[in-house]
Amino acid sequence: MEEKTEITPAEWQVMRIIWTLGESTSTQVISLLQQKVDWKPATIKTLLRRLVEKGSLKTTRQGRGFIYTPLIKEQITMNEAADQLFSSICEMHVGATLKHVIEGVNLSQNDIDQLQTLLAKKKETAPEVVACNCVPGMKINCKRS
Repeated sequence: MEEKTEITPAEWQVMRIIWTLGESTSTQVISLLQQKVDWKPATIKTLLRRLVEKGSLKTTRQGRGFIYTPLIKEQITMNEAADQLFSSICEMHVGATLKHVIEGVNLSQNDIDQLQTLLAKKKETAPEVVACNCVPGMKINCKRS
């Protein structure tokens, strides 16, 4: 059963490994994470336990240890996190924020082609200016910073 799950930045690091591998032991997660971050094994095990408690991972006993398997899909979880972020910011700043994100990430040529197609389609019905949505019921424009 898939539900919206709040995942902390540290938990994202764990989930990215398990999503990539499909399943993993705590030993594998610890080994891979310690190549990236300076976390103690107990910290990583705590993150795994929290993700199990949240319903993001399931455990299957294997000998004395566990195999961790994702219960939430990676793309759906990323989409929900992005939706949450963009629903929390002023609509007047969405374009600038997207521009910032696009400037800072690596995109394939196919990604760029798909974005250009989508943007061309959205431009057909886009308003001249996006209104501020920070104060409900007021027709004001917030200050762009």
